[in-house]
Amino acid sequence: MRKNIGYRILNIGLSFGMGFVMSAGIAHAQQVNRTTPSEADLYCSGVVTDKPVPYDTYVISGENSAYKVTFSPGDYVYINQGAEHGVKVGDQFEVVRPIKDLEATTVWFKYQTMLSRAMGSMYADIGRLRVLHVDDKTSTAEITVSCDLMQRGDTVRPFEARPNPQFHDVKFDPFAAPSGKKMAMVVTGKDFNVLTGPGRIVYVNLGSGQGVRVGDYFRVFRYQGTHLEMVAQDKDTAYKAYGFGSTPVAYQWNNLPRQVLGEGIVLRTGPNSSSVLLTTVRWEIYAGDYVELE
Repeated sequence: MRKNIGYRILNIGLSFGMGFVMSAGIAHAQQVNRTTPSEADLYCSGVVTDKPVPYDTYVISGENSAYKVTFSPGDYVYINQGAEHGVKVGDQFEVVRPIKDLEATTVWFKYQTMLSRAMGSMYADIGRLRVLHVDDKTSTAEITVSCDLMQRGDTVRPFEARPNPQFHDVKFDPFAAPSGKKMAMVVTGKDFNVLTGPGRIVYVNLGSGQGVRVGDYFRVFRYQGTHLEMVAQDKDTAYKAYGFGSTPVAYQWNNLPRQVLGEGIVLRTGPNSSSVLLTTVRWEIYAGDYVELE
């Protein structure tokens, strides 16, 4: 119990500290200066899905395994499928890994645990392999693309090219009216980050099952004075703080303007989730902020 409390306090401190740093660095909207997402954006974004990824093919080990426990670009690794399974020289595979939040006991907003379960399991993209040599029951492959260090037991799947959507050429509007389309929340960020900024990946709880497609845009916004956040804060600071001014009318979150924080493009979808690349960001974005389809 004491350990969990310690982690929670540390995370809260880091969150507020990073918030000040990011606030200074994101004083104005920032736009990714490309026409399409980069290869790293596409193939290292990860996905959240409630459909388990098959685990029939995996990394067995690699060269110099007497002292190496992880493998990086250029290294040769061995997979448990060979000629008997139809593997051929030149075949490409992608490597993924199911990951869990080591700080799952730390809840950053009221509905986070419920939404995370509904979205499914998170799979991190680890890298890509090209087969160089095939034996009957195993194959040797070179790591050609790396998002993270590869390990024994990582899941190997046939490589499939992912669609690369175009960024839209629309001026960002910080005062945009509600779109009237489907709404969701930023449930977490890549690597379970709770604080993100431009060029980062976040996961929201709308996906292909709700009609979201690769290339769609989400607008990110926040209501002032809501009580969803679980981190330490002074209640109702958004519209009253005695000693620092208050108003004769007790304003609530639903009669204050919403704060439009930024927007992002959908790179991948799961049945109940989308992997979103943040392209324009005015202020730091937290787990628990709202999104709407544009």
